[in-house]
Amino acid sequence: MHSRPVRIAMIVVGVLALLVGALWVGQGLNLIGGSAMTGERVWIYIGAAVAAGGVVLLVLGLRRRHTTAGPLRS
Repeated sequence: MHSRPVRIAMIVVGVLALLVGALWVGQGLNLIGGSAMTGERVWIYIGAAVAAGGVVLLVLGLRRRHTTAGPLRS
């Protein structure tokens, strides 16, 4: 499994990717103005992909380690 610093980095990068992806989706949907990206449909798809990657990183970073107790004895 991943070490603690790697897991923290995955969580931080995952949150940032999720937020940036959501922002780009909002701009692509013309919900957030003030950018050259506003109203450009391509940013909906790019933002969704970045946000999905962020969710994957979050899940991997937050997933608990499974400990093995050893072989079961009958």
